[in-house]
Amino acid sequence: MRAEAEQQYGDYVAARASRLVRFAFLLCADWHRAEDAVQSALVKLYLAWPRLGRIETVDPYVRRIIVRVLLDHGRLARFRRELLRDRPPEPPPAADGSGAVDDRIALLAALAALPARQRAAVVLRFWEDQSVEQTAQTLGCSAGTVKSQTARGLQTLRRLLADQYLLRTGGSDHD
Repeated sequence: MRAEAEQQYGDYVAARASRLVRFAFLLCADWHRAEDAVQSALVKLYLAWPRLGRIETVDPYVRRIIVRVLLDHGRLARFRRELLRDRPPEPPPAADGSGAVDDRIALLAALAALPARQRAAVVLRFWEDQSVEQTAQTLGCSAGTVKSQTARGLQTLRRLLADQYLLRTGGSDHD
C-alpha cells in the first residue's frame, strides 16, 4: 500500500475504532467478542483499502463486515456447543441515583436477549440511524426482512423491558 493510503487507513481507524467497538458490543453484548470482531473487520478493511474509492463508502462496508463476523461466530459457537453467557463479564456500573444507569443496564440486557438477526436490525436501524435499505444491504437481505425483523425485535424489547420494569417496581401488569 502507498504511504498516502496507509496514512488514510490509519486516520480512519483512529477516528472510528471506538465507535465500531461500541456498535459491535450492541450486537453481541460481549466487549471481548466486540473487540475481536472489529479487529477482524479492520484487517479485512486493510486488505481492501486500496480498492475502496470514497471514504463515504467505508463505514457501511465495515459495519457489514462486523455483522457478518459476529453472525458467523454465532453459527460456529452453536456448532461447537459453546456456552454463551447472557451478561457481559464486567460488573455493572454503580447506580447514580437517577435511574439512568439502571435503565441502560436493562436496555442492554433486553437487547442481548434478542436473536442475532433481530438485534442487528434494531441496532442498525435505531443506534446507527440507517434506513431500511441501508440495513438490508448491510445484513444481505430484503427490505421486507429488515422490516419484519425490526418489528419483531421491537415487540420483544417492549415485552422484556415491561417485564423488567414490573420486577423492579414490584408492580403487576393488572395495575
